[in-house]
Amino acid sequence: MNNTDKVAVCSRSFSKNPVLRAELLARYSQVTFNDSGQQYEGDALVAFLRGHDKAITALEKIDHAVLSQLPDLKVIGKYGVGLDMIDMAAMRHFGKRFGWTGGVNRRSVSELVISFAVAMLRHVPAAQKEVLAGTWRQHVGGLLSGRTVGIVGCGFVGKDLIELLQPWGCTVLAHDILDFPEFYKRHSVVPVGLDELLQKSDVVSLHLPLNDSTSNMLSAEKLQLLKSTSILINAARGGIVDESALKAMLIEKRLAAAAFDVFSVEPPEDRELVALPNFLVTPHIGGSAEEAIIAMGRAAIDGLDTNDIP
Repeated sequence: MNNTDKVAVCSRSFSKNPVLRAELLARYSQVTFNDSGQQYEGDALVAFLRGHDKAITALEKIDHAVLSQLPDLKVIGKYGVGLDMIDMAAMRHFGKRFGWTGGVNRRSVSELVISFAVAMLRHVPAAQKEVLAGTWRQHVGGLLSGRTVGIVGCGFVGKDLIELLQPWGCTVLAHDILDFPEFYKRHSVVPVGLDELLQKSDVVSLHLPLNDSTSNMLSAEKLQLLKSTSILINAARGGIVDESALKAMLIEKRLAAAAFDVFSVEPPEDRELVALPNFLVTPHIGGSAEEAIIAMGRAAIDGLDTNDIP
């Protein structure tokens, strides 16, 4: 046990998990957990982290303004896979060490995407709403088996989803700024441009980070390329899709359905969008399988021992 370093845990799900709490306390005796359930940001985040040597962060925005007020903070262990909340240039500027392991929650996200695809193809959300409202009507849907699935972003999650799709007999299209020829060949994946993927896919699933190159990547113009029978899934990051344009397409039946786990503003403010019968919404639960929480938490704990400056 390290009895000298003080550790702050910003993540609410980490702080709630008895296994992760016990494993962290086995290494560090002075730990401040986020037991308030608050999402810390700005001055409140600085106040929570102040006086600690190490921190475990999740969706908190760690930027120049925050780090400039935390001279005692030496290391951040990242809980979760997204790096868009961490200003790496600021981390380097202040000499902060950073521990992170990519892809530890990939199966949690890819299984959720499969469930989204099946649910929307079979009209599960709409059927449930009708039953709850007193209507008993059979909905005729379609199979995921044999469909053309387009995967935008072929990183850890994208690759894992491709592997899960193998028994379904789907034609898989992939678009990424990088090329993975051996992986594509092994799994019979067809690499294509974004426009072609959108035009040909029955199901489109996004697996991208949010940055300058991906912000509003699926603009109103790009969304028009989707077939009216297609389903769009976003379990990556909010801000990649023009949500206003998406809503109009769903209302006008220019797109069959969509399922989103993430939004540009969370919780989403557009109540009309989330109430649509052909839209499925979940509250950013992609990485919230118990197994993924444990894996992400252990990676974050190990990250506290890193000597790497990003």
